[in-house]
Amino acid sequence: MKEKQPGDERFGVTRRELVKGTVGLLWAGMMLNGLPLPAFAEPKKGGRLVFGLAGASTTDSLDPGLAEDDFMMLLSQALRGNLVEIDSAGNAIPELAESWESTPDAKVWTFKLRGGVQFHNGKPFVADDVVATLDYHRMEGSKSLSKSIVAQIDEVKALDDSTLRVSLKGGNADFPVLMSDYHLGILPRGADGQVDWRSGVGTGGYMLKEYNPGVRAFVVRNPNYWKPGRAHVDEAELIAVADSVARQNALLTGKVNVINRVEIKTLSLLQRSNKVRIAEVTGLNHATMPMIATASPFQDNNVRLALKYAVDREQWVKSILRGHGSVGNDHPIGAQQKYFNSELPQRQYDPDKARFYLKQAGLGSLDIAISSADAAFAGAVDAGVLFEESARQAGINLKVVRESNDGYWIDVWAKKPFCMCYWTGRPTPDWIFSQIYASGASWGDTQWNNERFDKLLLQGRSELDEARRKAIYWDMQKMLHEEGATVVPMFMNHIMGMGTDVVASGTIAGNMALDGMRAIERWSLA
Repeated sequence: MKEKQPGDERFGVTRRELVKGTVGLLWAGMMLNGLPLPAFAEPKKGGRLVFGLAGASTTDSLDPGLAEDDFMMLLSQALRGNLVEIDSAGNAIPELAESWESTPDAKVWTFKLRGGVQFHNGKPFVADDVVATLDYHRMEGSKSLSKSIVAQIDEVKALDDSTLRVSLKGGNADFPVLMSDYHLGILPRGADGQVDWRSGVGTGGYMLKEYNPGVRAFVVRNPNYWKPGRAHVDEAELIAVADSVARQNALLTGKVNVINRVEIKTLSLLQRSNKVRIAEVTGLNHATMPMIATASPFQDNNVRLALKYAVDREQWVKSILRGHGSVGNDHPIGAQQKYFNSELPQRQYDPDKARFYLKQAGLGSLDIAISSADAAFAGAVDAGVLFEESARQAGINLKVVRESNDGYWIDVWAKKPFCMCYWTGRPTPDWIFSQIYASGASWGDTQWNNERFDKLLLQGRSELDEARRKAIYWDMQKMLHEEGATVVPMFMNHIMGMGTDVVASGTIAGNMALDGMRAIERWSLA
């Protein structure tokens, strides 16, 4: 047998296999509640699947780079395909890219693209479309929420219609995983070289027919969809229903087939209905309370630590989630993830320590406000009240400011100095660290800058030795825990309600809500 040579693609472990090993088994802690076996029957074709969704705003846009919440995430994934998909087991699998390979340093990636795929308008999908899409997100002045991810790209080039080469500024063993980001759905390149996002045209299983931002979207099945065993229903309708009671009633009366963010306080009412099933999946969804680190008094890490110790996390999980989740530890890596720091001590509610850190900041007490709305996460306003009570014991006078649900992500989040938020989580540490916590991150909501954290991020991204990579990511979690400007009080299970006629074939993914935001193409009606 020929001796294996470095970089020999015929004998070496491919970067695709490396990446699959990196993110696989993320959802080992997944569970399904209230889903009888018939819910996993073989899917049938036809019908209209109607979603009643929290997470829509009149400021929403069809630009996938600006998708911020469940409504637009779900719609974007129905309209557009990615190079890579995350399956229900958390593995990176081919979508518009059939395969991928890299140089041994994971710095240059070559993607072989799927042939015979068309956009909704009949235009053939080719490598130039991917080039134009990635360039759109990384161009100067881009407002894309994935800009900090694609910023690591040095050059993207079409070698031919079916071959794409992406050269990175530094190695990244997880790069294909990043190509599954719902912001990076492939857009058609026009004759002028620019991408078209306004029409909603993509390669996805569904074509856009109507769209009213913050109100409604209506899509129909793409008759030329290339993916076998997907896109079962003829039509799908997304209706914005911000109020949790209204969503629940819409499901109980059959006006919608599926709702997201089931209100836990009234979960038992839905569970008693013979018209409804409840799907509950553990994943990476977590509540946060970001503090803008450049605003007073959050420049002082002692104040940040005081607030972290003033949160009764166990009470949040018990009262807000009623056990449907777990406590957080002030970093975004979930306990079921590969690089979770299992040796980092769990922060407990400790008003005495909170008072100590206030004193270290030169404060005898602290008067502060936190902005909240249930747009942030179900129960966020109630969580603010609990925080108000626990913080009082630490000498912190917290005022909960109830904000409007509509426009929360535009007018409040990342603008008010202290607010409620949530993140769906990301399959790899590099992804969520790059997008939210690194200096200048495109979704950075704290303006927290730490030179050592940024340096470790680059090291971990290119490190192929598993032991060293683990040590780097453990250090980064510890840094966020001890110095970061985000409180992470709890991880929340995804809880969805669905009519008994909804068929969720196979295992429901936990990487994001609504089956990894793929419910429109994966689910069907009995």
